[in-house]
Amino acid sequence: MSVFSPLSDQDCAFFDMAQQRNVIFYHMGYFSHSIVAAMAEVVKLQLEVSGVSGPTRRKLFSSFVELSQNIIHYSSDSLPPGPDSSALRQGAVCITANPEGHLMLCANPIATCDVGALREKLEPLRDMTLEQIKLAYKASLRAETPIDSKGAGLGFLTMARDASAPLEFAFHPRADEPDSTLFCLKAII
Repeated sequence: MSVFSPLSDQDCAFFDMAQQRNVIFYHMGYFSHSIVAAMAEVVKLQLEVSGVSGPTRRKLFSSFVELSQNIIHYSSDSLPPGPDSSALRQGAVCITANPEGHLMLCANPIATCDVGALREKLEPLRDMTLEQIKLAYKASLRAETPIDSKGAGLGFLTMARDASAPLEFAFHPRADEPDSTLFCLKAII
């Protein structure tokens, strides 16, 4: 005897909603370097099939990689290392097409104690001009990598440089896990 009921219209609603919202790519689950490499191939193909112009495709792909790397390096929800010896980290990335441009959304849990430091990195980007962002990017390339950084600290600057509007972000405390906060980031490319 099957424990599953027949498919209903409600069961197929996600597909319809994704089409209505012009979802090009969506993944919610665990991320690792090998998973991101596989997803990157899918993102490249989806952007090409969707008819996205070359320059916009490059910006979207670059931002996708940056968002995924952020999840891999900083998500506080992880599983033990997988076969490629990297931890599997929880998060979500979504790319949609809409009248304002391509919307990129990312969400992942972070340690609540890291919220202040992350906010300090992101808030200045809201008020910077494109020229100031480019100068900060060049300065960051020449500077030493911060001790607490897993990269050169260029990810948010890269996304801010490629975005057509200031990056938006929010921190949502998790009532069920006070040591964890959901970090959400939005970029319009």
